[in-house]
Amino acid sequence: MKNIQITASLFFDLLKTRDTSMWEIFSQMIDGEEKEIVFMDDDGKVLFNYILPATQAELAKDQKKFAKEYAEKLTQQ
Repeated sequence: MKNIQITASLFFDLLKTRDTSMWEIFSQMIDGEEKEIVFMDDDGKVLFNYILPATQAELAKDQKKFAKEYAEKLTQQ
């Protein structure tokens, strides 16, 4: 599995600049092989990781799961 390290602050700034979602960027990275995306802080410390699936269908499932979990967390506040 390929490992991709991304500085989180730069990634999210890119999303704002391009006015796009992280799911659109992830979609563009799919090439039939799973990848581990490791998000780092500005000092190189690991913040979190995400396993990018091999297919668009699996990505769509991840997006739905994320949206559901995010909505649940918002209602708990």
